[in-house]
Amino acid sequence: MVKLAMRDVPPALRLPMLMLGMIALVMGVLAGLARLALDVPALAQARAAGHGALMIAAFFGTVISLERAVALRRAWPYLAPLCAGLGGIVLLAGAPEWAPQSLFILASAVLTTASGMVFRQQPALFTATLALGALCWLAGNLVWQVDANIGAAVPLWMAFLVLTIAGERLELTRFLPPQPVARQFFISILVVMGAGTGIAVSGNADGLRLFALGMLGLAIWLLRYDIARKTVRQTGLTRFIAVCLLSGYAWLATGGLLGLTGALIPGHVWRDAALHAVFLGFVFSMVIGHAPIIFPAVMRVKIPYHPVFYLPLAALHLSLLARVAGDILGMWPLRQWSGVANGAALLLFILTLLASALRGVPDKEAKP
Repeated sequence: MVKLAMRDVPPALRLPMLMLGMIALVMGVLAGLARLALDVPALAQARAAGHGALMIAAFFGTVISLERAVALRRAWPYLAPLCAGLGGIVLLAGAPEWAPQSLFILASAVLTTASGMVFRQQPALFTATLALGALCWLAGNLVWQVDANIGAAVPLWMAFLVLTIAGERLELTRFLPPQPVARQFFISILVVMGAGTGIAVSGNADGLRLFALGMLGLAIWLLRYDIARKTVRQTGLTRFIAVCLLSGYAWLATGGLLGLTGALIPGHVWRDAALHAVFLGFVFSMVIGHAPIIFPAVMRVKIPYHPVFYLPLAALHLSLLARVAGDILGMWPLRQWSGVANGAALLLFILTLLASALRGVPDKEAKP
């Protein structure tokens, strides 16, 4: 009999983990609307302070760990998405704060271990970047537990998502050019972002500006070297993915520029704009673009491409533009209702994926 440690988990057992992540996403969005003083269900209202933890540690922690576990084809890495998903449920249940924190720490420790093992087996810039991203998630969870303040973990959590996406672009497309200057530029960006998060955690606000500079540099690097600059001229799914990527990089640059003004500093009047430019504009553009590839790989469900995929992407960008404008111009009602539109865009995205899966007719395979 094959040992459990060497056996992959079938899709039927992956689904409950994915559902835990989706619960965290839905409740995280509602908790975010509660922070905008909008009328939401009582449970989401009571968990408004946990909006960031639900979205990043619970939702993204679950789906990223699940994707990584599937790629590793081992049973033990699935402990990461399981703990991340359960952490979201425990948080929603109102358990003492140490309980979800402990689950998130365990989840991120497993992901970091798995990522470190991959780097040992395949030393490369992209595997190192993915491992650094996982380590940032672990560090952010530990900071949250020690500091008892979610806000203190935000820079590290942001680095977790940004570095994970950067590493996955390197892994999925192998687009790193051979020029030594480009490689050194990318490594320099990692150093700047790492230094920025370290300084920010120590309480120095200048670290957030340094981190923002790193994000701006990464956006420029991606816009310059990602193969999406060429694939955007193609058609179908290939072009759609490229549009998602390029528009996401523009939002990352926006977040970096806002961060250089000090917008990432807690209490800054533009902080909401800076955070959502990165978390919503950049990260969810990547999610929308990669979903037709990642979900079939994880759940063995075909997601045929259809031009209607552009609708949730356009809704996301337009509603986020309105939100950023509301933040910058100090127009609270615009910020509120654009927040509702943000949530509606994500719902439209989920419904679009479900409708495509139900169509069940595979489109011509395309590579990003």
